[in-house]
Amino acid sequence: DESTVEIEGEDIPVDDLDWEEDDTGTDEGEDTGGSGGEGRKKYYVNNVAVEVVGRRIEYLDADNNLITETLEDYTRKSVMKKFASLDDFLKRWNEAEKKSAIIEELTNQGIILDALRAEIPNGEAMGAFDLICHVAYGHPPLTRRERAENVKKRNYFARYEDKARAVLEGLLDKYADQGLNTLEDRRVLQLHPLNSFGSPVEIIRDVFGGKDQYAHAIIELEQEIFKQG
Repeated sequence: DESTVEIEGEDIPVDDLDWEEDDTGTDEGEDTGGSGGEGRKKYYVNNVAVEVVGRRIEYLDADNNLITETLEDYTRKSVMKKFASLDDFLKRWNEAEKKSAIIEELTNQGIILDALRAEIPNGEAMGAFDLICHVAYGHPPLTRRERAENVKKRNYFARYEDKARAVLEGLLDKYADQGLNTLEDRRVLQLHPLNSFGSPVEIIRDVFGGKDQYAHAIIELEQEIFKQG
């Protein structure tokens, strides 16, 4: 079955779309059902509803020719326009203080991560980093849970005092369950079991010694999560 990107009955070039994230910081769309037993996901592009159906995506090129390709092929080409090689992508990823900013950048470029997850085996358990590296560059993927377990196996948290270690272990579990945006959002400190250590202000001030120290701890934890080799 072929799928289309439909904007009020018009075929719009996908590269020209400005994809708007929802309030969770992801590109997850609304399931609108649909005929023929094939699920549809609704996204919003400049406040206009967009539906992606099935495995394929259709758009018009610069010469007004209809191009049909798989979601995976479209994603690969879109990522490689910005990062020509895996090394280019990894360099940018490792240098970014907030990894979610790169994900947002690629989402705004038109990459539909939520739809892609549905097409990749075990994709729902992967983070954006592994989806992008796998689809665009053929890099073997890991799930978020596998990445979290690798951090624990390396005994990374031994460098921290008891409370800081417990908070960071809790944050790692939140990443494994919910993804990178949760790890980078300080509001996660309001959630159980992290809130047992105090309010976000108290955790940042008393456990880590201040905002800069807490931010540095998160950056180092992310570096450990996405450590290569």
